[in-house]
Amino acid sequence: MPKIKTNRSAAKRFKKTATGKVVFRKANASHILTKKTTKRKRGLRLSQIVKASDIKEIKRLLPNG
Repeated sequence: MPKIKTNRSAAKRFKKTATGKVVFRKANASHILTKKTTKRKRGLRLSQIVKASDIKEIKRLLPNG
C-alpha cells in the first residue's frame, strides 16, 4: 500500500497542540492595516482553535499529525 500523503497547504495553516486540539491563525492581519482599528488588529493576533464540526476534515488532511 502507498503511504498517505499530508496535504501541504493544510500543514502550513494548521498545527496540533500538545493536548490534540488544532489551532490556526486568523486571516486579514498581514497588510492594509491602516484602515483597521487597533482593537480589530489586536484580535487578529490571537490564534483560534478549530471548531468541532471541522475537526474531522482537517484530520483527514493531516494524517501524520
